[in-house]
Amino acid sequence: MNISLTRIMAMLVKEFREMMRGQPSVILSIPIIQLLLFGYAINDNPHHLPTGVYVQDQGEFARDVLAAMRNSGYFDIVAVAQNSAQLDHLMAIGKIQFSVTIPGDFTRRVVRHDNAQILLEADASDPSASGNAVAAFAALPTSALSHDLVGALAPAAGQAPFTAVIHNKYNPEAITSYNIVPGLLGTVLSMTLVFMTAQSLARERELGTLEGLLATPVRPVEVLIGKLIPYIGIGLLQTFIILVLARVLFNVPEAGGWDALALGVVLFITASLALGFLISTFARTQQQAQLMAQFYFMPSFLLSGFFFPFAGMPGWAQAIGGLVPVTHFLRIVRGSLLKGQGLADDWSSLAALGLFVIGISLVAILRYRTTLD
Repeated sequence: MNISLTRIMAMLVKEFREMMRGQPSVILSIPIIQLLLFGYAINDNPHHLPTGVYVQDQGEFARDVLAAMRNSGYFDIVAVAQNSAQLDHLMAIGKIQFSVTIPGDFTRRVVRHDNAQILLEADASDPSASGNAVAAFAALPTSALSHDLVGALAPAAGQAPFTAVIHNKYNPEAITSYNIVPGLLGTVLSMTLVFMTAQSLARERELGTLEGLLATPVRPVEVLIGKLIPYIGIGLLQTFIILVLARVLFNVPEAGGWDALALGVVLFITASLALGFLISTFARTQQQAQLMAQFYFMPSFLLSGFFFPFAGMPGWAQAIGGLVPVTHFLRIVRGSLLKGQGLADDWSSLAALGLFVIGISLVAILRYRTTLD
């Protein structure tokens, strides 16, 4: 068998040129972005978690406990409530991860060794985000007041000066599927819908059907609407299947908030389809469309809070994650199913999705006009 090095080199040059006609920048960017995200943005042991406090005891011991919490590195006190109802509301809408209540008789009970207690309530809808912080709080009784309780105030050997009472809310048993399964709704819809629409215009360009559209009086906005409506039906069907299976197979609670969930689903489906359509206006081939869609999927899934706790990411990563529609949709789904959040609670996430839909749709229409020209 006669193998020609010249012919092999010719094939190598041809293949290299074909690759360069694709999206070499996307191919090279994917491993770089993965390295940066996993190296800098991802953290499965989050610190500086937002915490609200309701302090009824203004004594020195209460202040020392709060200082010990800050010094642990796990708790950032971002809200001082006037009553327990305020703490409950802040946690329900996702403003705080933990709430701490120090009762008015805390100092008196510590001094008298009379079973003093401090209550920590944790948002356990994402167990991985709160586990280490809860463990750090449980260790506070042995260290927080060690410098204050000396001499006659020192507790008996082996006895802690107070007890840390921990209450996990929304997911008391810390069942991981309660957090993962609702989050899958966002990932599944995004993967399927963005992929399908991202290849639509690219396929028409490859098959030559785009020229047929150029000869018709169909306007760009009409093309966009006509292409998206069938996929909206597919997205709604996928949503129904996932929610039913989540309840039947994994017993995921459905606390309510159906109005916010329904609006969030419609907005997210529309956003995903509009984004896929926008990608298709940039891609020349279906392969390019797939690569560009993958370029979007990777940071959106890693920075949305689906795989890793959102609160554990650095500020710059959270800022990028806030621009991704999956981030806001996951908050709506988990908030509705696990917390019963309604429109009034989820308005900020719904507004973010609405702005994304408007912005991406306008850009997609403009890009489609440019493509036709």
